[in-house]
Amino acid sequence: MTDYHVRDTILQLLVRIEQDSGFSHLLIDQEIKAQNISSNDQALLTEIVYGTIQRQLTLDYYLKPFIHSRKKLQLWVRMLLRMSVYQMQFLDKVPDHAVIHEAVEIAKRRGHKGIVSFVNGVLRSVQRQGVPDIDAIQDAAERLAVETSHPIWLVRNWLDVYGYDLTRDMCRANLERKPLSIRVQPLKITRDRAMDELYKLGFSTRKSNFSDQGIIVDEGNIIHTWLFQEGYVTIQDQSSMLVTEMLNAEPGLDVLDACSAPGGKATHTAEKMQDDGTVAAYDLQAKKAKQVRQKAAQLDLTIINAQAGDARKLQEQYKKERFDRILVDAPCTGFGVIRGKPDIKYHKEERDSERLAEIQLAILEEVAPLLKPDGLLLYSTCTVGEKENNDVITNFLATSTNFVVDKRFFEQLPAEIRQSPGCTENGLQLFPQTFSTDGFFITRLKRKA
Repeated sequence: MTDYHVRDTILQLLVRIEQDSGFSHLLIDQEIKAQNISSNDQALLTEIVYGTIQRQLTLDYYLKPFIHSRKKLQLWVRMLLRMSVYQMQFLDKVPDHAVIHEAVEIAKRRGHKGIVSFVNGVLRSVQRQGVPDIDAIQDAAERLAVETSHPIWLVRNWLDVYGYDLTRDMCRANLERKPLSIRVQPLKITRDRAMDELYKLGFSTRKSNFSDQGIIVDEGNIIHTWLFQEGYVTIQDQSSMLVTEMLNAEPGLDVLDACSAPGGKATHTAEKMQDDGTVAAYDLQAKKAKQVRQKAAQLDLTIINAQAGDARKLQEQYKKERFDRILVDAPCTGFGVIRGKPDIKYHKEERDSERLAEIQLAILEEVAPLLKPDGLLLYSTCTVGEKENNDVITNFLATSTNFVVDKRFFEQLPAEIRQSPGCTENGLQLFPQTFSTDGFFITRLKRKA
């Protein structure tokens, strides 16, 4: 594939992600498979697409002095300018003149002479004059928002809750790539053997401290290995593994996973139970419930029964005190996974946290009566912020007096996590910068006997 075609594909992807509010990681995977893109071109395509989205607000700040005369740009022109300036400012592999040349060629094929002249003029002005200095922004919150390309309302919210230093570190961490982590299927292979096999295949790996099934992959593409393709390992973030570890699921128990898709925690739970017992897994959409079933089949797990169902209506399905363990990995804004899904931060609004907090509380109140006395309920979200996490638990405990935060939860956390900055009396907030994982909130509630 020529440089022109790679960059034209990148532009098409950026436009689709913006127009359809599609998740970048899914669309990138689809495009790579559809066009059979080579591994070298895959790396370039992924770098530019993710980088352009990740730095979108910064790039717009850089471009603003050069396009102020145009009140409205066609979407593809704006995306072309963003991806070009991203390469010029943040990548060293391609010289500026080559980036400008490719952009002009794309403009020639897509637009009229005026657009071609405009694109060429803007990019040459950026090359000649340089971009505006972010340090010149006086307001600290706005400066951090532009520097790290986060919506200003989100930065201000985090500043109010966490202070400047932690917020700055979190925003900067969201621009970095986190290492890939995988989980072994212990009924098929041990962690040590999996690491030995990966070493033979040229991988650089180390053990995760979050789960005795976890492996951190520092170098290598796991998807093309027989270990992944035959279900000996699966991809899962360390913080997500910790959720299931803290559920304390054991063989023979009855477990409810109320919000299950895409199935990482349900399958991990079944593995912890040695595929003995029951895991009732639900998701609102039938298509996503099917994903859970497929995931279970890939890992040769038999105790998972995944169905479509609203977690806010599960008392219609089960009698009270039915389950030994309940997992509520609640729908959330997803601000803890910005590094892997950077478009999330632009497609959410402040009121989304309030709306989702209502749904999260409704789910907890619905499933709580389904837990047996002395049973454990694990609540988690992949987001960062008080409203969907600490406040939800506070509100739930205020009305559900037969539940308490399980104090053993904190004692059973891995040693390195117990003293992390996100520990409160209501649970654990993992920040992306602390352990180079996704941002997650995790807590465990116990039903009194």
